[in-house]
Amino acid sequence: MAAVWESPSEERTRELGAALGRVLQPGDVVGLVGELGSGKTTLVQGIARGGGARGYVASPTFTLVREYEGRLRLYHVDLFRLQPEDLEGIGFDDLLEADGAVLVEWADRAAGHLPADTLWVEVVGTGAEVRTFRVRPAGERARRLVDRWRAEVEAVGARPGR
Repeated sequence: MAAVWESPSEERTRELGAALGRVLQPGDVVGLVGELGSGKTTLVQGIARGGGARGYVASPTFTLVREYEGRLRLYHVDLFRLQPEDLEGIGFDDLLEADGAVLVEWADRAAGHLPADTLWVEVVGTGAEVRTFRVRPAGERARRLVDRWRAEVEAVGARPGR
């Protein structure tokens, strides 16, 4: 089942991400899509915080992959500067088989390389800080992840959108 959430601020976006971070499991893959500056990295900052990662979370635009340790290992991948044919060279397929959860910014550039069971999150800027998150699970595992995420959002009192 899909979900849509709206966030009025960067902090609320991080809170939404933290809710996802608390329910992620090793093997989960989250594909993030959206325009430059839409809030993908801000959401990942929250996911990392919710997953127990310490330290600063920055976009891996120039390093391509960042790894964060916490309750589970998170691999944060940014494909902005890559073409699909570059993915093998950075060991992308190996990351998908690693022992953590994988968060992929600009995931639409790797659509053919992502598992069929991926949680897709489209981030749309609808105002100065307002963001809409359109969540679409592809596969049963991703559907269960959305259900856990929704329950976590509701448990902490954040209001889901439509």
